[in-house]
Amino acid sequence: QVQLVESGGGLVQAGGSLRLSCAARGRTFSRYAMGWSGQAPGKEREFVAAISRSGVSTDYAEFVKGRFTISRDNAKNTVSLQMNSLKPEDTAVYYCAAVDLPWDPNRVRTKEREYDYWGQGTQVTVSS
Repeated sequence: QVQLVESGGGLVQAGGSLRLSCAARGRTFSRYAMGWSGQAPGKEREFVAAISRSGVSTDYAEFVKGRFTISRDNAKNTVSLQMNSLKPEDTAVYYCAAVDLPWDPNRVRTKEREYDYWGQGTQVTVSS
């Protein structure tokens, strides 16, 4: 098992930036493909970004492409989401997620149901 703890959320003006971090504890972090999802008020949680075990492969939801960047540091057991050019519609609780993929270091997962472990979430609020 792996435990995930997000941090870095907060209140920011439109056009601003935030960097979310997720610290993983438990089994070997490099076994896991990682992702971020967001849940806006009154909406279902949806995929935002994903990164493979190796960090070589990434994928993004269309509405964040060119603005958000996912990265990981396997030595520090962390995954991050750099959020630039934030918009009010980015307001959401952002969750870090992990899935154990020991056989494929370069695969990403882009569907909610594919992830096994979730953090508690961190609130991001973007004011207009």
